[in-house]
Amino acid sequence: MLGRHESREAAFKALFALAGNPDADRQAVYADVVPEDETASAYMITLIDGVLAHTAELDAAIEGKLKKGWSLSRLTKPDLIVLRLGLYELQFEPDLPAKVAVNEAIELAKTYSDDQAARFVNGILGHFVSAAPKA
Repeated sequence: MLGRHESREAAFKALFALAGNPDADRQAVYADVVPEDETASAYMITLIDGVLAHTAELDAAIEGKLKKGWSLSRLTKPDLIVLRLGLYELQFEPDLPAKVAVNEAIELAKTYSDDQAARFVNGILGHFVSAAPKA
């Protein structure tokens, strides 16, 4: 079974694939993103289902934090998917510390984009951490 970090990475890959082909068979996508000797974790599926169910809400929140003149269409697909995934974890996974959600999103951005994207992801998600109520 995949650990949390691997589940996030697999969820990112699946969301990327589904963004390019929304009608793709989900089970086939899951099989493509999970290493052959592993099985999809419940957390991976929770992340994918959650991001897909809340895409409009997540996009609206992200767009509200972009600089004037920027829109979601200007973002690269990897950056947008990382932001959606990170924001989903911040808003819908209450047992996950915000720092972990942001750090994991930054690592995904470094892996699938570049250091500039990692700083961008940190800046955008940081708005949501500072605005979040303290537990």
